[in-house]
Amino acid sequence: MNNYGWLIRREFWERRAIWIVPACISGTLILVALFGRAQILSDVPQESSAFVGKVYLGLTGALFITVMTLYSTLYLLDCLYDDRRDRSVLFWKSLPISDTDTVLSKLIVALFAIPLVAVLAADVTSLIVAFIVSIRAPTMIGGSLWQGSDWLQVQALWLYVILTMAIWYLPVSGWCLMVSAYVKRAPMLWSVLPLLGAYLIERFFLGTHYIAQVIGGRLAGYAQVAFHGSSHGSPAAWDAQEAANAAWQFMDIRGFFGSPATWVGLGLGVAMVAAAIQMRMRRSDI
Repeated sequence: MNNYGWLIRREFWERRAIWIVPACISGTLILVALFGRAQILSDVPQESSAFVGKVYLGLTGALFITVMTLYSTLYLLDCLYDDRRDRSVLFWKSLPISDTDTVLSKLIVALFAIPLVAVLAADVTSLIVAFIVSIRAPTMIGGSLWQGSDWLQVQALWLYVILTMAIWYLPVSGWCLMVSAYVKRAPMLWSVLPLLGAYLIERFFLGTHYIAQVIGGRLAGYAQVAFHGSSHGSPAAWDAQEAANAAWQFMDIRGFFGSPATWVGLGLGVAMVAAAIQMRMRRSDI
């Protein structure tokens, strides 16, 4: 367990973008709050203040999560490839650290550490921005941004998102690790070419598009499996009170863990991660 702690620290030392990118986003949002036009908030009805506060917290977190998810994908494609390219893999193989520990530590960083950094940065930023807005627009919705219950609900929502995204996108993460552990150059290109080639072969020779449906369903089907709408069936029908409590109602825990696609993807992801570990053992440098 101590090995994992040091390996994860290593990634934070070597990949400074893990904290630099959220810091840049945070700085930009704070500058907007300081010098933006606070008057645009004056048109928000008082009865919608709870909804606006919840949307503000959600959008702030979503911005950080989206950007850092894209970074996590790039990180997974580069992490094992970079070790072989600069031959630092030879140094790490000389230490009493197994390839399994190395690969799993990088997977933990991508699936959990980076999203947690994004959520932490979003929390700090939202509190600072809420403080600034409450001062600049005290008679408007500034006070609605300080709702403690809403803040706690959003934290639970983001923890749910991190866990379920890690499970749902494990096949994508495993594929990226396989590519990073195997290719000799251009891992981003090689992560796409085999899938594109398989799709074209199926399309031209069989006339079907099953591969595209599977890949598209995995990439774009997360929200449909992990979340559901309001009790009225449509987000447009929410009233202010329901919106204030929607964070709990939004999570479809039973639907996500009861979906066969979740468990099939988890099995494929575990197999791909195992394959990446085997490739790491057999390919030391470029």
